[in-house]
Amino acid sequence: MDKVTCIAFILYQSAETKEKQELAIQLLNGDISLRDLKKVSALLPDLTSAEVLFKKRDVDLNLVQEFAAKFLLVEA
Repeated sequence: MDKVTCIAFILYQSAETKEKQELAIQLLNGDISLRDLKKVSALLPDLTSAEVLFKKRDVDLNLVQEFAAKFLLVEA
């Protein structure tokens, strides 16, 4: 899995609010970038933690794949 998909998954799983979950889904679908998310001060601690977990490879890739299959929008 790529970095953005993994970080979106981690953000979605750790989100305390529906708004943060929506931002994670937007990140997954490319509607918002990591750079833009870093400007959201309320999300910065979660984003930093997600990046650390990604770098440690502390993510179940099967769960990431299920997350992407469920929320990734594919236009035909």
